[in-house]
Amino acid sequence: MDYITAKEAAEKWGISQRRVQLLCEQGRVAGAVRLGWAWAIPKEADKPADARSKAKGKL
Repeated sequence: MDYITAKEAAEKWGISQRRVQLLCEQGRVAGAVRLGWAWAIPKEADKPADARSKAKGKL
């Protein structure tokens, strides 16, 4: 299995590197493992869905 860094995942998914790190810390990136201070993310991993809820009917 090939791995990419949080920086590479951030570029691939169009989000910040820090956001990728937080998603990994929360266990929301399948197969991500911590190697010392860096995250190893499977190359085939999908970007996690946005978990924020949307208010229905509010403007």
